[in-house]
Amino acid sequence: MRERPVGLDEGDLSAALAAGWAIEAAAIDYLPVGAGSFHWSVTDDHGRSWFVKVDRDGPDLRRSFATALALHRAGLDVVVAPVPTLDDAIVHPLPRGYAVTVFPLLDGTPGDFGPHHPEDIPEISGILTALHRATPAVADLAPRTDLRLPGRHDLEAALSDLDRPWTSGPHAEPARALLHRHATRIQDWLAEFDRLTEAVRATTPTWVVTHGEPHPGNVLRTPAGPRLIDWTTVRIAPPERDFWMLTTMLGAEPVDLGLPLSPTATALYRRAWILADVAAFTTDLRTPHRDDADTAAALTYLTGYLD
Repeated sequence: MRERPVGLDEGDLSAALAAGWAIEAAAIDYLPVGAGSFHWSVTDDHGRSWFVKVDRDGPDLRRSFATALALHRAGLDVVVAPVPTLDDAIVHPLPRGYAVTVFPLLDGTPGDFGPHHPEDIPEISGILTALHRATPAVADLAPRTDLRLPGRHDLEAALSDLDRPWTSGPHAEPARALLHRHATRIQDWLAEFDRLTEAVRATTPTWVVTHGEPHPGNVLRTPAGPRLIDWTTVRIAPPERDFWMLTTMLGAEPVDLGLPLSPTATALYRRAWILADVAAFTTDLRTPHRDDADTAAALTYLTGYLD
């Protein structure tokens, strides 16, 4: 997120860090990284550094971070888990429906979004296999996927509203024109998603705890080895929810991991990823928005998926 959250400032963040973790912030630097969450680097008055994350609060957010902490406590050092608050909570509330979570700021280098390098795939496959085997430790804690497409209602509303101008902001009309050109294609994708979903629902007994987005951007290379970050997307789900990113991610050459993966579930998650992004970017541009770095990026990414 390149832009800061509206209605939230560093004073709110400092107060929450002091109340929740007794962290007295000496320096707070906004980090314009990632998507869907807001991030800061914080140095406290003892010189310790923290990675601070702000999200919309909600039960799934709290269960997701609680799952990450439980996985770490179960022995998965690869999981970068949140630091509990003074009263052993996972998040601390902020104004306007936000919540803050604190993580250790590790010495390491993240990758870039995209396919994994071929030489890294065996290592990442092993990490994901170990994660999936840890399911019993969090089976009653982790949120469970419902196989629904996030933002579908708004996307379908947009597809039914293409014959009149969109006036919600500077990028609205280019987005409408783009969807108008590709409306039939998107409808075909939605129908394919529905067919695949019905087949995958029957595989419930084989579902495991999954990270959800184990692309290189969420793998931190540290002196102690690779670490998986950003656990807001953790869910009990088919294992292909993770492994598709190692096999067929967005134009990458197919990779055989030597695992008994379902082609149907793999195809579902590849299609779901594209549709969820199309839905999210469409919502961003069809609702009131400003001309800023985030909305410009949304139009660029939407164009990349459709054109």
